[in-house]
Amino acid sequence: MRGLMSVKLNVAVVAAVAALFAQPAFSQGHGNHDAMAHSTSTEGKAFGRKGDPKKVSRTIDLDMSDAMRFAPAELVVKQGETVRFRLKNSGKVMHEMVLGTMKELKEHAEIMKQHSSMHHAEADMVHVAPGKTGALVWQFTHPGEFHYACLVPGHFEAGMLGKIRVAP
Repeated sequence: MRGLMSVKLNVAVVAAVAALFAQPAFSQGHGNHDAMAHSTSTEGKAFGRKGDPKKVSRTIDLDMSDAMRFAPAELVVKQGETVRFRLKNSGKVMHEMVLGTMKELKEHAEIMKQHSSMHHAEADMVHVAPGKTGALVWQFTHPGEFHYACLVPGHFEAGMLGKIRVAP
């Protein structure tokens, strides 16, 4: 009976993750996150959509450190702007930048805590190995306050979070 309950729970978790993230993938690996996979759409989200690298209007450099901080931690962009985020991992552990609303980031962080072997392949995130750089291109289509975070288990909880204000 216990085995059947475990299977049902695992199926429920996979179904919940699939419901949250089941759409075309953006291929980028994520260290040890291989056991489960999820992806998001390149269509619109509350904070925008995958940007066209040929239409970048500005590049923003961000540093991710083992102090569990992004630098800078606050950004302002214009509605409609397509931004290339150039991310440098100056630390010795894997870091990532995931764009989203605070609610989405908190939900995703909880899933990551429970399933640290999950593989990421999404247009609104980039994973950067220690000492390496990565890039993410995003078009901000709606005004408001949005966020970016590192959702490697423990990093978000340690304060690895930034804010983006999208001005109309």
